Parts: sequence; C-alpha cells; structure tokens
Amino acid sequence: MDKRSKIALYSIGAIIVLLMIAEVSKPKALNWRNSYSAADKIPLGCFVLYNELETFTSNPIETSEKTLYEKLKDFPNATNTSLLLINDYIGLEDEGSDALLKFVENGNTVFISANYIYGKFADTLNIEIDRDYDGFFKDPSKSLFVNKNLKANEKRFDDVIENSYFTSIDTTNAHVLGYMEDDGKLIKEVNFIKTPFGENGGSFYIHSNPFAFTNYHLLDDKADYAATVLSFLPKNNNLIWDNYYKSGRKVIKSPLRFILSNPALKWTFYISLIGLIIFVIFKGKRTQRIIPVVEPLKNSTVEFTQTIGDLYYQHGDYSNIIHKKITYFLEFIRTSYYLETNEFSERFIQKLAVKSSNTVQDTKSLIDLITFLKSKNNHTEKELIALNKQIEHFTKNNI
Repeated sequence: MDKRSKIALYSIGAIIVLLMIAEVSKPKALNWRNSYSAADKIPLGCFVLYNELETFTSNPIETSEKTLYEKLKDFPNATNTSLLLINDYIGLEDEGSDALLKFVENGNTVFISANYIYGKFADTLNIEIDRDYDGFFKDPSKSLFVNKNLKANEKRFDDVIENSYFTSIDTTNAHVLGYMEDDGKLIKEVNFIKTPFGENGGSFYIHSNPFAFTNYHLLDDKADYAATVLSFLPKNNNLIWDNYYKSGRKVIKSPLRFILSNPALKWTFYISLIGLIIFVIFKGKRTQRIIPVVEPLKNSTVEFTQTIGDLYYQHGDYSNIIHKKITYFLEFIRTSYYLETNEFSERFIQKLAVKSSNTVQDTKSLIDLITFLKSKNNHTEKELIALNKQIEHFTKNNI
C-alpha cells in the first residue's frame, strides 16, 4: 500500500469516527409520533398506563399481538373478560368485527378509545365520530362526567389533544357517561358512552379522546381522569391489552433496521465496523508485495529437432538424413540391447532378433538395407522412406 492510499484510508477512518461521535453526542430529538404502544415511553406511548393496569385487577394481564379474529378465537367461551383497544383509530375487518361482537354478546366488556372508529361493528352500534375543524380542533378543552360526584376528577387538556366527539349514537340503547366542553364557546359534545350489547350483560365502553391515556397526560396530572374513565369497567375482570391495532406497532422490514433499533445490537454493529476498519489499516501495512509469477523455460528440443529435419528434407539432402538415422539406430542398439555394431554377422542378427522381439527375417532385412545404404554415396527419397518404415516396424515392440 503506497503512502497516498494510506493517507486516504486514514482520512476516511477519521471522518467515520468523528461522525459516530457526533451522532452519539447530539441530543436525541423528542419523538411525538402517535404510538399508543405498551412498550413505548415516548410522550404518546402507553407505557405508563399498561404498567398501572395491575391496580385495576388482581388477575394476570394478557397482551395480544394478533388480530382480533385470531386472538378471540382462542377464547370462544370467555367470560368476565375486558378487552382494551386504545389507538388513534380503530378499523376492523368484517371477521374481526364479528369476533368482537360475539365476544361482547357472551357477556364480556370492550373498552375503545379512538379518534376514528369504522367497520362493521361501528355500523352495528350506529357510532360515528367527528371533529369540529372550524372551532376548537386541538384547542384547549375540558373533559367532564355526567355523574356530578366525579367532578373532582374532571380535567382540562390545554395541549396535545384532538377534540373528537360523537355525532351519532344509538339513543335507544347507549348511555352518555361524559362530555367534552370548549372553554371559549361552552359547547358540550358527547365523548364517552356505554352501549350494552347482547342478553348476557356485555357492554361497549367507547371514548373519543385516546390522548388522555398517553404517557404525556398521565404524567402531567391527568392520571385521575384516565383512572376514572377506566373505573366504569367491571372490577377484577381478566384484562386483555391489545397491542396489535396500534399506530406505533413495531414492524421490522430489514435486518439492518432491526439491528439499529436495538441499542445492544447497534453498538455491537458499530464496534464490529470500527474493528474492521482497524483490521484493514494494519493488514494493509503488513501485507507482502505480490511476487510475480515466473514462467519456467519451455523444452524446445522437439521443436528444434523438427525444424532441423524440415531443413534437411526441404534441401533434398537424403544421404545426410539416412546417415544420421543409421547412426541414431545403431546407437539405440548399443544402449538398449548392449550389442556391438562393428560387424553385422549372422550371430549379431540372431541376438538382435531375440533381444528386440522381432523375427530373424525382419531383423536380417533391416540390417541388409542398412549395409546397402552405407555402401552408397547418393540416396533417393524412396530409400529414405523405406529405411524409416523398416526402423519404425523394428522398434514398435519397444514402444
């Protein structure tokens, strides 16, 4: 790694470290997202309410992470049970609405607090909720109770509020439990009702101000109002807290988002990233320069021999080629069969035939041809071809 590359790498590493330090040290922005989740401690979460529900019942509190249809089918014969639905809006599919209506028809209780309510169950109860956008939308307002004995627990909400109210209820069946009053216009609108349903004592308690149950207001001297609203529910019922129909329900869509959403995993990821950068820096300093590959010299003996043979053949120097082939063949006999080639006698021919695994006739024919060619000064191409064929035939048993 050259000097320029090292400087660039160190600079990048320093910038990353500075960005991480700036990210960690900067003050965390306050999250004002509508959540209503039991796990969220942000202003509009419901962490405080969920943990205070133990004061309403001695029974275990069950948390639902499923749709109402999936959850309530596990309790087909449930009794003495209250279900709490708190969110910015509650909109159920037909299957969920049917399951909710059957649940209450069996004698159970459902508490709903939402700015918007829609679905089959809302149509069945003839419920509609609206807000006065021209008047006191998000203006300070006071939440009141019909029962004058509860006047001490009425609260004025100065901020972080959306003043929703009922524009339609079943007047023949519903009971008004609370109002919302605008301080300036002194207009009272219904914001809390009870609607009995079925023949077994089941009821819907519907409230139109979910902000009253968030951490922000519970920790801002509004806890008495929220506790009074929930006090209308049957005492010591089994409680089911819905954590599915929430605006702040956590949905992890990628592995990286899941890692960064968990503080322990996030710091593990950052430390691993820093370690990887340090490893690259030190590994680059210790890595040896690449050794070039040196190709071995090629054996060109065969190509050289072929070239020399082609030169002899192209110039028609058959005598020279025949002389060299005879010399090479006789050398082959001496080194392979350990026979002297000074004299071509009958005994020599018989020994050569035995050792080379050739017939005496073929051996004698080759030796006679060699003797004949050695006696001549000039040779033809046909004689060269004939000699080559007989030598190849003679030596084929040695291949």
